[in-house]
Amino acid sequence: MSSAELDATGPEPHAELLEVAVQAVHAAGGELLRRFADGVQHEVTSKSTPTDLVSEADIVAERTIRELLCKLRPDDGFLGEESGGEGEGDTGPSGLRWVVDPLDGTVNFLFGIPQWCVSVAVQDGEGSLVGAIYDPCRGELFTAVRGTAPTLEGPGGDRRTLSSPLRDDLATAMVATGLAYDALVRATQAEVLARLIPRVRDVRRFGSAALDLAWTAAGRFDAYFERTVKPWDIAAGTLICEGAGLELRELPVREQEPWGILVAAPALCAPLLELIDAGGGI
Repeated sequence: MSSAELDATGPEPHAELLEVAVQAVHAAGGELLRRFADGVQHEVTSKSTPTDLVSEADIVAERTIRELLCKLRPDDGFLGEESGGEGEGDTGPSGLRWVVDPLDGTVNFLFGIPQWCVSVAVQDGEGSLVGAIYDPCRGELFTAVRGTAPTLEGPGGDRRTLSSPLRDDLATAMVATGLAYDALVRATQAEVLARLIPRVRDVRRFGSAALDLAWTAAGRFDAYFERTVKPWDIAAGTLICEGAGLELRELPVREQEPWGILVAAPALCAPLLELIDAGGGI
């Protein structure tokens, strides 16, 4: 079924896609939680730098998702962190593709820090259509469908609609961010943080872009920004944030500063961008 056909047939196919996304994050999340409880991860390797790690758990989780999607959505394309590279990825005959981060927060996972998640989104030609982020350690599931309000389902099955508080005072804002793997980029990011910290309530760096986005949508953070994010890091999270009323801005590429994003309440975007970009920073 093409994306045009999805739009023509109303919301039910979107619900079907969301159901598949939820199945996928739960399947991978269950596998990861068992491995996390064991506390030992074998076959850990590095990718771009010694701090950019990938484990056997990442690979197994992505394989679990891909096998499920091949069974349930054989005509859709696939872009995954561990197997898909950085290209656009094929949409498949359906005109849809799944964008998957099987384990966002790998370093946390390997160090026994319970701040990691599974992120799955399905995209059409206009971007993310459906997204799901699952935090197995807390039993929290964040979901969104384009054009509707996102939801958070807790471990007891209770569900609430997400609508982020649209604060307008930078001095009271809790801001989340992330750091690059590249040491030269980190040096520039340190300069940005030095400007930002005196101007906001506080800054948090927890190590999972997808969860940072989900928590911003839930109002736990007032803003989130990060460079070096990849499509699989943000495909589900940005959809959830926009559905919660937050504004998404791109951070353009600069020398030694990769592309990135800022998500915040509309009133906070301009002052945050001014701090982030001052002196050509981050």
